[in-house]
Amino acid sequence: MKTGYLRESDSKAWVRYPPPRWIWRGTAIAAIPHAVSAAMLHGWHGHNGVSLGNDRLGFVCTGMTVDGMPGLEGYYFDYGRPLKEEERVRFAYGQEEMPRVDWANQPRLETANWPEERRQRTFRAYALEYLRTMLPTLQELLGPADAQAELGRVARLVGLQFHEETARDMGLPTDVERGDMQSARDFARWLSAIQAASGEEVETSEPGVVVVVRMHGWRAVREITLADPLKAFDAWNELWLGAAAAHDRFLAVQTTRSLDERNWEIAWRIAPR
Repeated sequence: MKTGYLRESDSKAWVRYPPPRWIWRGTAIAAIPHAVSAAMLHGWHGHNGVSLGNDRLGFVCTGMTVDGMPGLEGYYFDYGRPLKEEERVRFAYGQEEMPRVDWANQPRLETANWPEERRQRTFRAYALEYLRTMLPTLQELLGPADAQAELGRVARLVGLQFHEETARDMGLPTDVERGDMQSARDFARWLSAIQAASGEEVETSEPGVVVVVRMHGWRAVREITLADPLKAFDAWNELWLGAAAAHDRFLAVQTTRSLDERNWEIAWRIAPR
């Protein structure tokens, strides 16, 4: 991800994300309205001061790519006083512009000598942080029930869309429409591999005409306070149910989950139908 940074003073620092915006690949950006991109700024850039324990820090947006401007840019500014929630993000189109950036001297992590395992762990942590941020934030903003409905809808679509790509990377079949035990085993292998790659502890068993994938704990949300943990899990679980439907729409997947003093026990029972 290309990112430009410029420190203007002790109280003002610019950041710029030039196109193409990786989060909306290709022509998908044409479907993103101003309100969606603005909401992301309120949830992320506008919340950084809160996350850092600095209630004086806000973000001033001077342009967004979705509005036809050459990048999403703006600056963090310390106002010297506590900010109200509605003051954390301000839009100032046409009033200021980020100065030129010396791209050759931008701060960067020296990752060239990192072992591949460390690189992959970093990518994983970066991806999972979106989940760790969205679940509590949307439960707070929308309420647990509405957050479950919206996050679950999106998660299911992501599972439907990306199962084929990830299954092929693993050498596993997709869209098989067999509804048999071998298909159930194949999806269990996919699900187990994805969860293990996410840092979860999983095991697979086959007690009769069903394949069971068990997960002990839910490390992805450790140390996070959720208004309704079970609704948060059910929203996240739609990702795997969507992937199962993309793999083989003639499989049945039953999920059980329990939470006892923050200790999760989760199981997916995958069977022909």
